[in-house]
Amino acid sequence: MYPLCVRSSGWLAASFALCMFLLSVVASAAEPSPPAGEQRRPVSLKEAVLEALERNLDITISRHTKETRVTDILFEQAKFDPTVSLNGQYNRLVSPLNRPILGFSGSNVAAPSGEPTKFDQNTSSVTADMTQNLPTGANYDINYSPQRTFVGGPNSFLFNPSYTGGLAFTLTQPLLRNAGVEVNKTFIRIAQNNAQVEEQTFRDRVLTVVATVEQTFWELVFANENMKVGQSALKAAEELLAGNRAKAKAGVMSAVEVLQAEAGVASRVEQILIAEKAIYDQEDQLRRLLNPTEPDLRQDVRLQPVDQPLQALEPITLEEAIDVAIERRPEVLQAVKNIETSDLNMKFAKNQLLPTLSAQGTVGLSGLGAGTNDMFQRNFGG
Repeated sequence: MYPLCVRSSGWLAASFALCMFLLSVVASAAEPSPPAGEQRRPVSLKEAVLEALERNLDITISRHTKETRVTDILFEQAKFDPTVSLNGQYNRLVSPLNRPILGFSGSNVAAPSGEPTKFDQNTSSVTADMTQNLPTGANYDINYSPQRTFVGGPNSFLFNPSYTGGLAFTLTQPLLRNAGVEVNKTFIRIAQNNAQVEEQTFRDRVLTVVATVEQTFWELVFANENMKVGQSALKAAEELLAGNRAKAKAGVMSAVEVLQAEAGVASRVEQILIAEKAIYDQEDQLRRLLNPTEPDLRQDVRLQPVDQPLQALEPITLEEAIDVAIERRPEVLQAVKNIETSDLNMKFAKNQLLPTLSAQGTVGLSGLGAGTNDMFQRNFGG
């Protein structure tokens, strides 16, 4: 039995030496010297959320898309705005006469020299027109076109120059296809639904970014707290190891218990290394969400959260949570608006299958005079 005891004592000594070597290696790795010039940036949850929302590219794109959807509404509404046009024209017609025409007698066809008389007519006109599409599908057109006509040479016109004015009002109302306010406002309502869908898409992306930043922020807080717990456990393990060594030196404790204490210290050091890696990983994840600029990326700055989690919880039942989710969740609101848009498209398509049938009416006034005042009086004075 004695040789066995000698071999056992030799094995314990070798194991003790090996454990001490591993412990020294792990301990040196667990306490790395901080990099030169390392800086720490205190960051609160509010700052992290605002910075992430400001620099998130998906949110920026969604914001511009949302503004585009609003302009689509204005574009569809503009189809019912009146259109006003104003045109001016001047014409001169000079042609030889081969036969008498209105305003010219037979003696005026040929000049005393035997050459044909020239018909010289000068016309100046202005046309003012206003048209508008109405929500009922109707379209009206108001047209006013005053004109001045002057014929050179001898003639027998009553007024030369003469002024004429014509006012016309035309109304066209579809009776089957494109008839009714609901049909003609279809694309306005679709544009409004698309704008609301994009608004909910924007809200969904904002909520996603906020939730992701909050989760990453608290994961970083947890990693830091876990590091503190690991350091406390390591300190307790080191104190236990020191006590066991003292007892072993005094001969009241075996070397095996010292080895177990050393293994416990090595295990705590390993936990600290894992916790430190988790801190770096969470910092990198939070930094990616903050989307820093290139100069910020080139700086060796550690993120240090300053907020602590709240201990109070807001009581809420399962039914209340479901009701709030159905009422506020962007996905649900998007689905509702998409269904409304599909119904509008279906109703409009059914209306386009109807035949075209319209009622049209025109009312006009005209006047003739020797001057503009005379023309206006005859045009509008009856």
